[in-house]
Amino acid sequence: MSQRIVFIGAGNLATRLAVELKEKGYLIEQVYSRTESSAVQLAKILKTNYTTSPENIVSGADIYFVALKDSVVDDVLSKIAFENKLVVHCSGSLPLSALTNYSKNTGVFYPLQTFSKHQEVSFKDIPIFVEASSGENENILLQLAENISGKVALLESEKRLFLHIAAVFACNFVNHFYTIASDLLESNDISFDVLHPLIQETILKAMQMEPQKAQTGPAVRFDQNIISAHLNALDSFPEFRKLYREISENIYNYHKHLHQ
Repeated sequence: MSQRIVFIGAGNLATRLAVELKEKGYLIEQVYSRTESSAVQLAKILKTNYTTSPENIVSGADIYFVALKDSVVDDVLSKIAFENKLVVHCSGSLPLSALTNYSKNTGVFYPLQTFSKHQEVSFKDIPIFVEASSGENENILLQLAENISGKVALLESEKRLFLHIAAVFACNFVNHFYTIASDLLESNDISFDVLHPLIQETILKAMQMEPQKAQTGPAVRFDQNIISAHLNALDSFPEFRKLYREISENIYNYHKHLHQ
């Protein structure tokens, strides 16, 4: 594995992917982050060099992985001379064309997972979606992906955008609901742990059957007595009350439509 790799970004995804690639024998030549503490932290783990200046990113690497917030990609990449080396972003929402101005050789390497810097993950079970500007670049990224994951596929930008939206619903929004549940329980001196078996069973059912067939609760049957009682109890939590009402209506209307 001769590819020399530079990571532009040192956040959650960059950290886990860089560590995984290093463990698989790839050479991580440099790490960039605008935040020195993040750059130093990841560089120390990888035993490599770091920079906080885009202008000082090394030239001549084989692959540049871009793992930045979408909103800062252009600002950072515009300051780097890539010399038409392979530039690859890891975003779920940015199209491949977002890299066109920076190199003739571009790609997307999108691992579908939630990442945290200090939480190890098993990449062999993580789906990785690849897109590239040429067949040659596509093969490079497919080979790299297959070296770390058993679930690799090609996916064009438009479909990847909807995949990312689905992931936000399935992960980020659901976790926010856990946060709300935790706040409500804490306000009544109840431990969040009591929900663990329910969460586990809900996730298991979602993986074993179609999610819409697993839906239960007062909203799907529009049990107005229970819903009204819950809304009254949430008077002191107006934001949660509004969300409860809107989600309940959405669930009811969705399932009402299914059974028409």
